[in-house]
Amino acid sequence: MKAKTKKLLGTWSVLVYLFFYIPILVLIVYSFNDSKISTSWNGFTFDWYQKLATNDALIVSIINSLIVASISTFFSLIIGTCAALALNRYNFPGKKYIDLLFYVPIVIPPIIIGVSMLVLFAWLHVSLGLSTVIPGHVVLSTSFVTLLVLTRLHGFDNSLEEAAKDLGANGWQTFWKVTFPLIFPSIIAGGLLSFTISIDEFVIAFFTTGPGSNTLPVMIYSIVRTGITPEINALSTIMIIVTVIVVFLGEKWRGSLGDEQS
Repeated sequence: MKAKTKKLLGTWSVLVYLFFYIPILVLIVYSFNDSKISTSWNGFTFDWYQKLATNDALIVSIINSLIVASISTFFSLIIGTCAALALNRYNFPGKKYIDLLFYVPIVIPPIIIGVSMLVLFAWLHVSLGLSTVIPGHVVLSTSFVTLLVLTRLHGFDNSLEEAAKDLGANGWQTFWKVTFPLIFPSIIAGGLLSFTISIDEFVIAFFTTGPGSNTLPVMIYSIVRTGITPEINALSTIMIIVTVIVVFLGEKWRGSLGDEQS
């Protein structure tokens, strides 16, 4: 009975992985298709990767997305880390409700954040552009950073800070020499998650971006409305490869960091 259950679970796991990764494999294969029609295979070619490198509109949108993701990640890390430290270390009136507010951007649909940001900018008479995309992404990403750092702080050994203070370190030195290195893995994880969310985010960017300042997801959406081309498949393949490399390096770094701390 035990062997039968193990075989059943193994078969189910294989089916789940196939469900997840077959579409990605099909996309990668058809990025080398020598045909503009994605459903028809006409041979192998690298032409779509060459055309992608000369597509100025897509390159500009990639640069826009990297700028937005970098800036929004920077502010999300600062706000989220400070918020997590405040919620973990201090008691103040309304703490329970403020803690609850950090869950709201995760729970509510992104379209609500996008529409609310659009209404706010219209009320303030702010012209839409690349800079108006950043606040919406900060709102969305900060909650993830806060929760990740809070999780790390909940398992934090406060006796290490007390030992540092007993040895003569002031509050600032204790934070940078003891607290920050111990919560640094969660900050890195929050930064990677924030960057990934911002690069991939479409709904908020769709409502808050202006003419000539499209992010990559918005640009892809405008292209695929007339049909998916192998050029988009090529771009998606490159993004998948970069993502896999980043995840691999992140896991390798996390493993080496764990070995050093142990």
